[in-house]
Amino acid sequence: MKALELLSPAKNLACGIAAIDHGADAVYIGASRFGARVAAGNSVEDIHRLCDYAHPFGVKVYVTVNTILYDDELEATRQLLQELQAVGVDAILVQDMALLHSFPIIHASTQTDNRTPEKVRWLRDLGFSRVVLARELSVEEIAAIHREVPDVELEVFVHGALCVSYSGICYASQHCFGRSANRGACAQFCRMKFSLVDAEGREVEHDRHLLSLKDMNQRDHLEELIEAGATSFKIEGRLKDVSYVKNVTAAYSQRLNQIIRQHPDQYCRSSKGVCHYTFTPDLNRTFNRGYTTYFLHGRQPDIASFDTPKAIGAFVGTVKEIRDDSFNVAGTASFANGDGLCFFNEERQLEGFRANRVVGNRIYPYRMPQGLRPGVRLYRNSDQEFDRLLSRPSAERRIPIRLSLRAVADGFELNGIHFSAEHQTAQKPQRENIIRQLTKLGDTIYTCEEVDIPDDFNYFIPNSVLSEMRRSLMEKMRNEKYGMRSKDIQTSPCSANRGYQHSSFLTSHFSYPYLSNISNRLSQQFYGAEELTAYELKGGSGPIMQCRHCIRYALGYCVKHGGKRPTWHEPLSLVLGDGRRFRLEFDCQHCQMNVYAS
Repeated sequence: MKALELLSPAKNLACGIAAIDHGADAVYIGASRFGARVAAGNSVEDIHRLCDYAHPFGVKVYVTVNTILYDDELEATRQLLQELQAVGVDAILVQDMALLHSFPIIHASTQTDNRTPEKVRWLRDLGFSRVVLARELSVEEIAAIHREVPDVELEVFVHGALCVSYSGICYASQHCFGRSANRGACAQFCRMKFSLVDAEGREVEHDRHLLSLKDMNQRDHLEELIEAGATSFKIEGRLKDVSYVKNVTAAYSQRLNQIIRQHPDQYCRSSKGVCHYTFTPDLNRTFNRGYTTYFLHGRQPDIASFDTPKAIGAFVGTVKEIRDDSFNVAGTASFANGDGLCFFNEERQLEGFRANRVVGNRIYPYRMPQGLRPGVRLYRNSDQEFDRLLSRPSAERRIPIRLSLRAVADGFELNGIHFSAEHQTAQKPQRENIIRQLTKLGDTIYTCEEVDIPDDFNYFIPNSVLSEMRRSLMEKMRNEKYGMRSKDIQTSPCSANRGYQHSSFLTSHFSYPYLSNISNRLSQQFYGAEELTAYELKGGSGPIMQCRHCIRYALGYCVKHGGKRPTWHEPLSLVLGDGRRFRLEFDCQHCQMNVYAS
């Protein structure tokens, strides 16, 4: 039977607990340093608390240690990993090969640029138990990897923000702002405005977000991904708030449960517990830039959000009649005071405003937006009613258990736990009281779905004894260790004196720019490199981005896919508002767009 894992993000301890309560089978979280989101760091103490909360449910905790490291950081990283191991972290995600033998279980971060069966096989042979695949892969490409490397776990992104460049090989933020994406400090170069100009300086597009992608949403395609060989389904969002985590986790958890109910002999969840929600999950009511399935079924024309990098939310109707201080909306949506609404004006700019007062479908803004016109499509990107629901306790997770009570020679047994007691024949029926006392599980994580008592059980057991039996069972279940603890594991810590063999396979198969991420002597030794090659240390002359997203295709000018023949003269360049230029190279053989700093 194949165990399916829903992997949810945790910006902090509260988000991690919310993810577990709302159906996550695993949670990934950043430590205080060395994670690919420097703004989402957490103390070891908080990660310890998260492990303690997660493990009784069988939920795993993964920590991202997936930046490239400098030599003066290796000792601090070694100490951090020892602390993480001691508090029960289940695995770490890494990019830098200096950490290859640093933890009992390691996952290859998507930052290691994992697109091919060859790369995944190589990572497996190095000792990685799981590989996080590039977001850009199609379901057929994922299936091909699984066919060729069936004995490694495949983790795929299913929801959230999309990086326009293949992860791990984007140097745009470092080049432009001195903030490295490989060091966790991406400045979101891809969300900026660019003009597109040709070789003669003619402007093809003016001030548009030409590298900004919509958000991924694969909720309706999970079964395809499962059949392709994916086992872990990752929600992006280590910078997202707790409401986002609650809603998205619940939506995907419910969908996985539906699939399992349809295939009970094939699939199961990798953790324990049943969730009950006080709200109906709705992905359209959570932060999103519009949704796309990206390259799941091959290249699609509408994956980018050229007009805005901001959340637009759900479509709620069209503007009908406008007065001096208000307007009404044609549609079935209901509104609440304080809702955040937005629309695209005639200049294709996103305008947003707050609903100060709502009367039916008539909205009174705090200030009437300038560009509002009849017929404009209206979106809601801040839903007050939904936010209120999610601001309160919104889910409860409990593990169903079955109790079995038996009389034995010198007392009783409850689920195998022996209690010495004198047998007293009951003078009146005791079954209802016994069940009532044993199932008072209070604020534990368990709920009793059945109590098995033999039909001929006719003994009186005092309530005090029944309470002691229940408490003893709960204590036993709490004390049962989940998974491997640090004292059970032998590991080889990251250290400066560990030797590595040069991997000629990597050198011959994975050329620039992946090998440019060597930033410490251990990594240099591993790759057999002559020098440290990280862009962050020495710059580079190659592309600062490699993208499957293609602007020429998105604008309808890809001849290979039946588009219009371009009227411009290449090379095309992206131009920032401050005049900096970035040359585009269209590698049609590999269906890829490379971005160079001019």
